[in-house]
Amino acid sequence: QVQLLESGGGLVQAGGSLDLSCAASGRIFSISSMDWYRQVPGKERELVASIYFGGYTSFADSVRGRFTIHRDHAKMVTLQMRSLQPEDTAVYYCYAKITQVGRPLTSAWGKGMQVTVSS
Repeated sequence: QVQLLESGGGLVQAGGSLDLSCAASGRIFSISSMDWYRQVPGKERELVASIYFGGYTSFADSVRGRFTIHRDHAKMVTLQMRSLQPEDTAVYYCYAKITQVGRPLTSAWGKGMQVTVSS
């Protein structure tokens, strides 16, 4: 069973910074990509940033230039959020496409964690 463990959420003032980390565990052969999504009540889950384990990254227009994503090691990525604004307030979820040992490509979601930006 693959699990994604998220850490780093919390409360920050507008203009501040937070780093969100996502670590995968389990019988993992390889990870193709890891993404961060966010969701506010009443809205669909929004893709914020992606990193493909060949090195390519992509960002939503709303966060480009403020957020970066990097790979800490084979099973962990960190989303660095800078110049945070109240509209960045949401529950943030980690998502990964994973190949497990002896199994085809699958995907997993983290449980999500709250990020609140106060004005």
